[in-house]
Amino acid sequence: MAKKEIKTIGVLTSGGDAPGMNAAIRAVVRTALQKGLAVKGIMRGYAGLLAEEIVDMNRASVADCINKGGTILYTARCLEFTTPEGQKRGAEICRKHGIDGVVVIGGDGSFKGAGKLAALGINTIGIPGTIDLDIACTDYTVGFDTAVNTAMEAIDKIRDTSTSHERCSIIEVMGRRAGYIALWCGIANGAEEILIPEKYDGDEQAIVNRITEARKRGKKHYIIINAEGIGHSTSMARRIEAATGVETRATILGHMQRGGSPTCKDRVYASIMGAKAAELLAEGATNRVVAYKNGKYVDFDIQEALQMKKNIEEEEFMIATKMIN
Repeated sequence: MAKKEIKTIGVLTSGGDAPGMNAAIRAVVRTALQKGLAVKGIMRGYAGLLAEEIVDMNRASVADCINKGGTILYTARCLEFTTPEGQKRGAEICRKHGIDGVVVIGGDGSFKGAGKLAALGINTIGIPGTIDLDIACTDYTVGFDTAVNTAMEAIDKIRDTSTSHERCSIIEVMGRRAGYIALWCGIANGAEEILIPEKYDGDEQAIVNRITEARKRGKKHYIIINAEGIGHSTSMARRIEAATGVETRATILGHMQRGGSPTCKDRVYASIMGAKAAELLAEGATNRVVAYKNGKYVDFDIQEALQMKKNIEEEEFMIATKMIN
């Protein structure tokens, strides 16, 4: 079967925002224009597609955005697009606006929508954009590096005041059901406990015992990194303080981890992924996800990518536990 000729592409960001999305958008737009394609920006993800919030984009549209966090196209979640009726209408709107292909920047949920558009005749390419690092087909996701550095810097500051007051501090980081931010911060910040959904057995008494023993050894502070997927940091802090007699505070870093100027890595990797996505569409490819795997930029079938499973690296977790003070 001959590949579909592509003349106009759209680009959207969907789901949670991630630093580096603007770098990816910029690369998509400028690479596509260089290849002679017209580019349209779809505002607010699939919700904006269904509302026909579609704008023409040129080189100037993405000027001075590579250093900015968030997404210049804005983002939203869209329940309607999870339905066959919504997906069909989305494809019809693409055709109405002359959009032959779409680059979708987001996570697994966004890729499911992209797969549905591909099945309805709209060429689609996905770029993994999520701070959670939980997309199985890729070793890198746009935004993770910035988010984990933001969290690391915040935890360093909390450690300073925790030491001054001889406290136990529980710091909750983002990651939904994935513990990658917590694990990396646990190693980078030298935490005494790393609680991630993939490994935590719920034995809070064991934590209490370790805090008590550490205090007997003269340790002045105790840092617990708690993944969002476990949560309940405030109530955990109250229980630990009651059981140990050590003043314990909870800090939930929350959405500050999504914001801020992206790191060099997020700008560069996102730019390369964006350029590759535009090139794939220009070649007539569809139903693909751009990935960074084993040191190379590659692409996978969307359905194949969605079926892959990803687990915390056992070696990384074991190293983290060995480093605990």
